This record gives sequence, C-alpha cells and structure tokens, in this order.
Amino acid sequence: MTDTSINTTVRSAENDAQFSDFFALLKPRVMTLVVFTAFVGLLAAPTPVHPFIAFCAILFIAIGGGASGALNMWWDADIDAVMKRTQHRPIPAGKVTGEEAFAIGMALSVFSVVFLGLATNWVAAGLLAFTIFFYVVIYTMWLKRWTPQNIVIGGAAGAFPPMIGWAAATGGVSVESVLMFCLTFMWTPPHFWALALFMRKDYDNADVPMLTVTHGRRATRNHILVYTVLLAILAVAAGFTSIGGPVYIATSVVLNAMFLRGALQIWRRDEDMSEEDNFLAERKFFKLSLLYLFAHFGAILIEAGLDKFGVWA
Repeated sequence: MTDTSINTTVRSAENDAQFSDFFALLKPRVMTLVVFTAFVGLLAAPTPVHPFIAFCAILFIAIGGGASGALNMWWDADIDAVMKRTQHRPIPAGKVTGEEAFAIGMALSVFSVVFLGLATNWVAAGLLAFTIFFYVVIYTMWLKRWTPQNIVIGGAAGAFPPMIGWAAATGGVSVESVLMFCLTFMWTPPHFWALALFMRKDYDNADVPMLTVTHGRRATRNHILVYTVLLAILAVAAGFTSIGGPVYIATSVVLNAMFLRGALQIWRRDEDMSEEDNFLAERKFFKLSLLYLFAHFGAILIEAGLDKFGVWA
C-alpha cells in the first residue's frame, strides 16, 4: 500500500460508519456470484448433503468471500480513492478506516475457514483458505499492480467457489469441479477487459497496468475475441461431460452465439468512432457476461436436479 493510502485511513468526524458501510466492505455484489457458483458446485456433487450442513457451508463460503473483499479494499484504498468507479467505497469515502477493514477481513477469514472445516471437511476449508490467500496476496498485492495479465491469472480466485462447494459435499476434487473452475476462469478475462475498456481512464489515473493501459484498446479487443472463442469451445464441450446434458447444451449454444457476436462487435470497432458509441457495445457485452455465467451455472444446477430425480435415467 502506498503512502497516499494514509489519508484514506482517517475517518471524518461527521461520517460515522453505519452497518451498511461495514457490509459494503464485503463486496456483496461479488459475493452473490461466489455464493451462487459454490451453491451449484455443492448441489451438483454426487454426494447428498444435509440441508443444514449445506446452508452452513454456503454461509461460511460467503463469509470467506466477503473477507477477501474487505482485505482487498484495505490494500487498494489508495487506488480506490482516485478511481471514479470505486471512490465511494467505505474507506476512500471516510466511513471506515483501513485498520478496521483489515481487522474485519482477517477475523472473518479465520472464522470462515475454521467453521467451514468443522461443518464440512478440511479439504473444503483448505480450498477456501487458499482462495482468500490467492485473491488477497497473489492478485491484489502482487499481480494487480505488476502485470497486464493480472486479470488472467488472478481470475483463478473467483473460479474456486464451485470447487469449494463440490469439496464441501464430497471431501475432494474431481474432473467435474475442475470443469466448473475452468468455465469461470476462462470467462473472467473477457468479462473484466470489457469493463476496463469503458473504464480505462480510471485505471490510467490509478496507474494500474490493465491491458487497456499497457497495450491499448485494439490489443484488448483482440484479447477479448480470442478468449471468447476459447471460452465458447470449453463451455459447449462441457455439455457433453457429466455436468452437462440437453438443457445445458441448449443454453450454452445460445449464450455462446450471443457472446461471440458481442465480442466480434467489439473487435470490429473503429478506433476513430466516438467513445460513447464504442462504450455502448462494451457496456452491453459486460452486462451480457454477467448473464452468461449465471445462466451456465443455472443450467448445470438444472441438469443436476434432473439427474437426481432420474429424468435422464
């Protein structure tokens, strides 16, 4: 953390923190994705789980994801303060101090890992602990400010939840859980690079080496297209494995056709066009990417339910 973060740790007297400010440290919107993919991993697993144990597992995974968010905001308080997208977060807004965010993040990290281990098994707990470490240390503290491949490698952190959910049910890792990991891992770069395209000034101001900053918009658009093609191949192919089926294949074919079309529209953009015209396509692609992942995991969940009820038997 740079010296400029010192000012962000001082809370102004008139801005006393509310519960909502501390809750915002946990990045609830990101937590939604973590909870959903972990839930799918848990229910798609072949081993039945008692509903109360399943509830506890998802709760502790969610808390672990929130802990990662709090520690991320603690470390990134200096750049959050200069980025338009993040300047209203609790620390740069003066609602919560950096020390408070760090204490909350560490306490919730230990709590979530220990209690997930006690509620399910220590394989799941170990995966959760590694996920928190990877997101905070490998991605936030190292990759994010060092390499334009930050999102590619760092995307692994967001791809672990379905593996954790699967491990909570089975006590191990399998080909199926790795496939769900790969689906999220390959989705992350085009998702975030689309965001970076229409938020490039933020990353410029914060001196974050996002691909849009280091290599420009044209290179970023090329990367989005390549990763989208690779993602489409992986996603559709997964439909022919044990986590797939007719519902998943139909969903994946439609969504990947839409996603490829969006990536091509971005790739064909004329750099001489107005930023407003360019950003409309990029925002549309970014929003589609959110639907893309939720729909794929929703299809996996449906396939798991149909299989357990013997529909495909």
